[in-house]
Amino acid sequence: MSLPLMPKATAVWLIDKTALTFEQIADFCGMHPLEIQAIADGEVAQGINGYDPVANKQVAAEDIARCEKNPALRLKLLAAADPHPKKGKGGRYTPVAKRNDRPDAIAYLLRNYPHLTDAQVIKLLGTTKDTIHKIRDRSHWNSGNIKPRDPVILGLCKQSDLNDAVAAANERLTREGQTPPPPPMPSTEAA
Repeated sequence: MSLPLMPKATAVWLIDKTALTFEQIADFCGMHPLEIQAIADGEVAQGINGYDPVANKQVAAEDIARCEKNPALRLKLLAAADPHPKKGKGGRYTPVAKRNDRPDAIAYLLRNYPHLTDAQVIKLLGTTKDTIHKIRDRSHWNSGNIKPRDPVILGLCKQSDLNDAVAAANERLTREGQTPPPPPMPSTEAA
């Protein structure tokens, strides 16, 4: 569950400005009801200025009024106020220890999923178009030592991301009137 920004300051504001129960405030702010009671008693959070969740578009004033009337209801954080935006898939950092495995993963994808576009491989593995071309035409500086290995086993991408990329490539081929290749046989290699 997502929490509001500055939960303790939000709790201070809700205690001062609303008639919500301690349980409702605790549930919304991700705190324990006893901690909310301690804030109300002035034992905790002295000197913290209240943070108005209505003015900062974290909760609607109507939602507060609705919850004040019924103690069994709970406040809902507005979707636009979610402090943890969803990250896009792709273009991610690869640790130094795994960078030497990246050419092996590229070779695996080129061999087993030739219908993946360069952009999809770049997004999956965080590589460059130049590296893909060098591995494809065997002009990579380390091409003699490259052994195709599954990027999921190497920890360079998630299986769900690979499945999504393959599904998108298959859909593209179907739209273009081509038949998607059959899935590769499961690998028996060890990590």
